[in-house]
Amino acid sequence: MMACASVDHLIVGAGFAGSVCARVLADAGRSVHLVERRPHIGGNAYDTHDAAGVLIHPYGPHIFHTQAKRVIEFLSRFTDWRFYEHRVLAEVDGQLLPIPINRTTLNRLYGLNLSEDEAAAFIDRVRQPRDPIKTSEDVVLNSVGPDLCERFFRGYTRKQWGLDLSELSAGVAARIPTRSNDDDRYFTDTYQLMPLNGYTALFERMLAHPGIQVETGVDFAEARERIPHRHLIYTGPIDAYFGHRLGRLPYRSLSFEHEHLPGVERYQPVGTVNQPNQHAYTRTTEFKHITGQLHSGTSIVREYPQDVGDPYYPVPRPENEALFQRYAQLADAEQDVTFVGRLAQYRYYNMDQIVAAALKAAESLLA
Repeated sequence: MMACASVDHLIVGAGFAGSVCARVLADAGRSVHLVERRPHIGGNAYDTHDAAGVLIHPYGPHIFHTQAKRVIEFLSRFTDWRFYEHRVLAEVDGQLLPIPINRTTLNRLYGLNLSEDEAAAFIDRVRQPRDPIKTSEDVVLNSVGPDLCERFFRGYTRKQWGLDLSELSAGVAARIPTRSNDDDRYFTDTYQLMPLNGYTALFERMLAHPGIQVETGVDFAEARERIPHRHLIYTGPIDAYFGHRLGRLPYRSLSFEHEHLPGVERYQPVGTVNQPNQHAYTRTTEFKHITGQLHSGTSIVREYPQDVGDPYYPVPRPENEALFQRYAQLADAEQDVTFVGRLAQYRYYNMDQIVAAALKAAESLLA
């Protein structure tokens, strides 16, 4: 193990939350020791080349998009970008249809020829107004009605979360809009980009600072005892920090089935194809769409949601939020500890939201 002098900040976790904090603090002259339990930096955004030389995301696809100019300006210090607009199709009734649902989806699914105004009227006619809106089922039925709910959302949600739409907070389904035009982009953010040389290269540049020491393959408890520090930044699961003393917060995990297909230039027409009602996996992603890499053969990943394994997604239900708030009270009482990130804040954050939260947290420590 690395011999350690006392540092201003011990940071636990080398994903976006921890790495952004590390760089902001180091730029301000603070000494930082960053530890990560995995054998690599980058957290779930880590990318690498598979045995065939295709750049893949081992922990599933990470598509960068944001409205926040400040976030893109900060990250642009460490990477050039490739313009990329993500598109997703859903396999429904033997067809590959755009998701989010748009005019094309409706026309092809129902054999119609609706104009934009007619598509808007169709959606308004089939939707079931719900008031109040408390659950994701309320959101979907209020938006598109029961038939589209069953075809596109209910089965996918049950696989993804292990829960019915009616058992999930409204915010889960609110992430996906419905359109009456032909816009088939999955996101509509101002900035839709991918790091030109990949995420790992971005993290390597971000952490390349004389004020930052990095150790991988390190356990938090061991590092906390071994590395003298004035302040701790923790990005792991908040309940684990407190030894699950109030009970375990539910997280959803994933397993991944990676496959290289030699001699295949394109496996599917878009980056991701969802499987709402078929198979045990939720979606298939083909990486060359996302990265723009020119390479013989192609590599894909299928995602299988599960309850066990590394925590990926906080499960948004009222009772889980109530338990998190009890842990948050414990966190507020901790001296010289900052909790930041998806797992530490028990929030279903996108990458840009994590960067923004980390910038705010680091800057508050410098104020």
